[in-house]
Amino acid sequence: MTAKKITVFCENTSSNLEVEMGTPLMEICRNLDIKNKYPFLAAYVNNRIKELNYRVYTPISVRFIDATHFEGYRVYQRTISFLLQSVAWDLYPGHSFHVRHSLGNGFYCEVDGIEKFTEEECARIAEGVRELARKDIVIERRKVPTEEVVAEFEKYGFDDKIALLRTRPRLYSNLYRIGEDGMTGYFFGALAPSTGYVDMFDIRPYYNGFYLALPERTDPKSVGKTPQLDKMFGIFHEYQSWVDIMGVPTVGRLNAKVLDGDGSELIKIAEAFHEKMLARIADMIYEANSTRNVRMVLISGPSSSGKTTTAKRLGVQLRVLGLHPVLLSLDDYFVNREDTPLDENGNYDYEALEAIDLKQLNDHLRRLAAGESVDIPRYDFISGTRQWHNNPLRLDERSILIIEGIHALNPRLTPSIPDSVKFKIYVSCFTSVAMDNVTRIPTTDNRMLRRLTRDYYTRGNDAYATISRWGSVRRGEEKHIFPYQENADVMFNSSLFYEISVLRPIVEPILREIPDTVPEYGEATRLLKLLDNFTPIPTGEIPPTSILREFIGGSSFKY
Repeated sequence: MTAKKITVFCENTSSNLEVEMGTPLMEICRNLDIKNKYPFLAAYVNNRIKELNYRVYTPISVRFIDATHFEGYRVYQRTISFLLQSVAWDLYPGHSFHVRHSLGNGFYCEVDGIEKFTEEECARIAEGVRELARKDIVIERRKVPTEEVVAEFEKYGFDDKIALLRTRPRLYSNLYRIGEDGMTGYFFGALAPSTGYVDMFDIRPYYNGFYLALPERTDPKSVGKTPQLDKMFGIFHEYQSWVDIMGVPTVGRLNAKVLDGDGSELIKIAEAFHEKMLARIADMIYEANSTRNVRMVLISGPSSSGKTTTAKRLGVQLRVLGLHPVLLSLDDYFVNREDTPLDENGNYDYEALEAIDLKQLNDHLRRLAAGESVDIPRYDFISGTRQWHNNPLRLDERSILIIEGIHALNPRLTPSIPDSVKFKIYVSCFTSVAMDNVTRIPTTDNRMLRRLTRDYYTRGNDAYATISRWGSVRRGEEKHIFPYQENADVMFNSSLFYEISVLRPIVEPILREIPDTVPEYGEATRLLKLLDNFTPIPTGEIPPTSILREFIGGSSFKY
């Protein structure tokens, strides 16, 4: 009996291919003989991410992706994390392995009970991963009853994964396994089809653990250097220790507390911690004002990091100390939309420094420093124009000018003002709660969820528009923001460990508006799967001064 044929349209080659029903994507890719510089790691099938061993039974449109694609890079990260988990279990049986933080192009990792890793130990771990890669072992995914998955994880003592499965009950769950009898895992996205796909990496001693150096996304054959991000690492570690003490290091543990009725208490504790950190920073500014006449506070950070509310709450703390904070947003100095520079794709590049009217900004700063009264513009994001209001600013001898915006730490922003009178703050949403010990929640995902909400309700942008621009936003951050983050005098983590639980019911309907006919549907689907792991928390007890209110509404601050 002749097997039934179906038509596959390949977006990479803009061609059709007739294949038998049940053909895996990997075989389709081979038959198409696509010329590509790097190996394909996964594919979008009808705009939904699929692994290369996925079999097709109906006509489809397929787009194969490699590590230069944001989602392809995530596939690489997940796969090598799985291999690392396997090697760590073999070398340190009974000790929990943790992927702690994302730093540069790689991850900082630890193994419980191991206080320091030597060069020799790192080489041993690296050789274990390389041996798995050389063997090119199939990574199998099976959907099995959740109780079987739990029983499998109990063998390894993976309480983090079990807690998540218990707090988001499903009859069936996906179980990954390296080969027929190797390490098992649980992941929230596609993996490479075999261990041989992740052979570019390095492992180096780093603080109390080790650094997993990964290829650069823009050059997957070049492994990144070990980053020197001491201030950022300190913030990561401070918050990691704190969430461990609070008993919410992973989503499963967080969900358990919410289900036990502790959501209100979690909100109060997280908000109090923010308030304590901001009070500490205000004390540092007051001291700098007294000892070196600091008159300007510069607050930078990537999109949706909470810069504006941080500036406003910091202003309250400075008033308590007797200073007079005056807030200035760089967003209000955007040039009119039609004058915004274009990126390499011909789209408006709002992340470029040239999107700011630097001449007018510096003229206003000069006049304010001279004691003049200055009319400040207000940028309207819906119309894309600057507007003017009769509400002038003037500084006095107790004034502290707080300037917030993505370029605030760029020396080219305020070249005429000496560094001695500046206090620099870097704000970002360093997500401190992990999905489990091996799967961290990317900071970019947390910020994306915030931005989706804010754009939808205050800037007239639907989820399609926000997601379609996100790649450009991230490229702009890598170019214009991240290079200056270590110039900060202090860093502030604006993340709240309860916030994704709050954002879930707000963001889900926004994401579901994206049709499956556009590429952005794949990212919307991925984010929906992420949100599905969180037990919702209602917004009622979130205080009106919370950073989260900047995005979900109900803030007592004016924006």
